[in-house]
Amino acid sequence: MSLVGGFTLSSPGALPPPQIEYLIVAGGGGGGAGGGGGGAGGFLTGNANVSSSVTYTVTVGGGGTGTQGSNGSSPPTSVGTNGSNSSMSGSGFTTITSVGGGLGGYYTSVSGITNGADGGSGGGAAVGGSGQGRSGGTGVAGPPRQGYNGGNNFAQDGNGAAGGGGGAGAAGATATSNTGGNGGAGAASSISGTSVTYAGGGGGGAATAGTGGTGGGGNGGTTPQNGGTNLGGGGGGSSGGNGKGGDGGSGIVIVRYSDTYSNAASTTGSPTLTVSGGFRIYTFTGSGSITF
Repeated sequence: MSLVGGFTLSSPGALPPPQIEYLIVAGGGGGGAGGGGGGAGGFLTGNANVSSSVTYTVTVGGGGTGTQGSNGSSPPTSVGTNGSNSSMSGSGFTTITSVGGGLGGYYTSVSGITNGADGGSGGGAAVGGSGQGRSGGTGVAGPPRQGYNGGNNFAQDGNGAAGGGGGAGAAGATATSNTGGNGGAGAASSISGTSVTYAGGGGGGAATAGTGGTGGGGNGGTTPQNGGTNLGGGGGGSSGGNGKGGDGGSGIVIVRYSDTYSNAASTTGSPTLTVSGGFRIYTFTGSGSITF
């Protein structure tokens, strides 16, 4: 602080920021049993004006659970879920919401074969037999776009295969004979100070399972992988109808602004603060709040 001509001037470092950059990634969807890869959580980046003394609530979405299959002649033991939304909201502030990834489709002879669920990115379709073609779920096309569609299945007796989950950067691949679709690629952001790829789709289940998309997508298979933690990746689809799909990965929220402005007045939820490259960077891996 200094006194000039009777006026008190604050140094730039003592002032709250007028604007922030943000990255908001939702939780990825769970993978299917005998089913499709989970869709990646929605991926949003942008700028937003903020006000001092306003508390902004930050919600970090968890990953969805994978479907637990049965013996194929009974309904699933438990049906999985989409990922949960991530968001940022506050008084006088337009809420920014990234949508959780879609659940991968699943198969039983009783429940039938399901499409992939809609989400930030869509889940892949379940394995199908002859005449049992199914579609991947739909991603949020925007504007702004949050993700892409899941892949369709390959429907032929003895050769069926499940589609890959959509990613933030590309659609999940449609399955081919005995080969599950690969998960769609995620999208990169350097808001943390380092380029990181987020929100890859999960691979579809099949005799030859699909691989997860870059950015935390889980591989499909007899033991499918979970989506990447704090990357919003979709869970891999199980190759067998009595298996369990991989769980989706949790999301993340990152806020940054010029380091010529002061630290946040307060935070909850224990975000990590990094000062690097001319920015103050707050990384939330769990829900909390920030006041400038």
